[in-house]
Amino acid sequence: MFLYPLLISLSLPFLIYLLLRATSTRRRRLPPGNPGLPFIGETLQLISAYKTENPEPFIDDRVSKYGAVFTTHVFGEPTVFSADPETNRFILQNEGRLFESSYPGSISNLLGRHSLLLMRGNLHKRMHSLTMSFANSAIIRDHLLLDIDRLVRLNMDSWTGRVLLMDEAKKITFQLTVKQLMSLDPCEWTENLMKEYMLVIEGFFSIPFPFFSTTYRRAIQARSKVAEALSLVVGERRRESERGERKKDMLAALLDEEGGGGRFSDEEIVDFMLALLVAGYDTTSTIMTLAVKYLTETPLALSQLKEEHDEISARNCEKEPLQWEDYKSMPFTQCVVNETLRVANIISGVFRRAMTDVNIKGYTIPKGWKVFASLRAVHMDHHHFKDARTFNPWRWQNNSGSSVNVFTPFGGGPRRCPGAELARVELSVFLHRLVTEFSWEAAEQDKVIFFPTTRMQKRYPVNVHRLKRLVKM
Repeated sequence: MFLYPLLISLSLPFLIYLLLRATSTRRRRLPPGNPGLPFIGETLQLISAYKTENPEPFIDDRVSKYGAVFTTHVFGEPTVFSADPETNRFILQNEGRLFESSYPGSISNLLGRHSLLLMRGNLHKRMHSLTMSFANSAIIRDHLLLDIDRLVRLNMDSWTGRVLLMDEAKKITFQLTVKQLMSLDPCEWTENLMKEYMLVIEGFFSIPFPFFSTTYRRAIQARSKVAEALSLVVGERRRESERGERKKDMLAALLDEEGGGGRFSDEEIVDFMLALLVAGYDTTSTIMTLAVKYLTETPLALSQLKEEHDEISARNCEKEPLQWEDYKSMPFTQCVVNETLRVANIISGVFRRAMTDVNIKGYTIPKGWKVFASLRAVHMDHHHFKDARTFNPWRWQNNSGSSVNVFTPFGGGPRRCPGAELARVELSVFLHRLVTEFSWEAAEQDKVIFFPTTRMQKRYPVNVHRLKRLVKM
């Protein structure tokens, strides 16, 4: 008997959607589309497409049939998809006025209600500003760059023979994020924490009912372990703060009484840090891996990148850390970074919910409906980028890649990724150390898949060979 309430709760959004669609056409024009099957809509088609190396047909087919703004039904709710850059910009810029952040229940439950992703209003504005203050150019230049270079080299020192590049990149970015947030260096504690985090992330797009989803149940259990581990750190640091001891990291700012951070409870701080760890390590490590994949498949780009970094190495001693001036002298590297961000689309789009009836492009998005601004659809559109599905870093030379409204790998508006510049620096340092200290080749065929998150199916195994560095006379 317990299944009946569950079936009713799952079918209610779909029934409401059909009712709204049937009764509203006389007074407002909804975006065209197809609600799909009862209860599940087109969720299975979406998941099936994004589990392949080429998810584009899911959106391409509907854009061809209905236009760049269309209606579908995914993850239990009617959803308006936008593959139009102007509509996407409108959605992102009107955060807090016409739209509010809204994600599937599985993500919301796993990140916690106090995560930056789910915060709204003045609290979000304040915490977004705080996060940006720990990832701006001045902080990276004066404090973080040395740690980035040190931790990249520390991990690469152990590389030999066959390595799983995605796993190695995850270790690097997780250690960097932990260092930035809590001033902790790599140790057994951080290794165990990362293992639990990987289970949390696997549950992001699962069915948010532990009884029906083993993946979600494991993710919830892992989330509890992560929260417990972070709570111990927060408690210890709070006691240190009361004794007048203070570090220069994100956790210190959250605990700072004078700066207003001291008003946060331990639970709020744990949720906030848990989400930042996810954002800081998973996306950047995937970008690192895919940059290497695309460069391996584009030898001319790899050769030009290596030439740029060999020139930097020639100016420095072997053990000398990278300086800010070195980072600023990597113009072709930034072309590679931009093109990797465009083609990889680690964040394929953003979910929002309409706070009121919204009129756009001649259509009405009803209050309460989900919208999905597809960043990937714009980045892979031949109308905006010539040969859009080809990796071509030279398109970014002389700032000729695209307009700011079309290229939005870090989102936009009030919720633009606060760690955008930090991600660029981490990728640039990683590429510098990789191309100046190693040669490599893919160990076996691998492919990119995009569900539940963007990743290499086999974690991108490569055979690495350490280069002999010429000693300067």
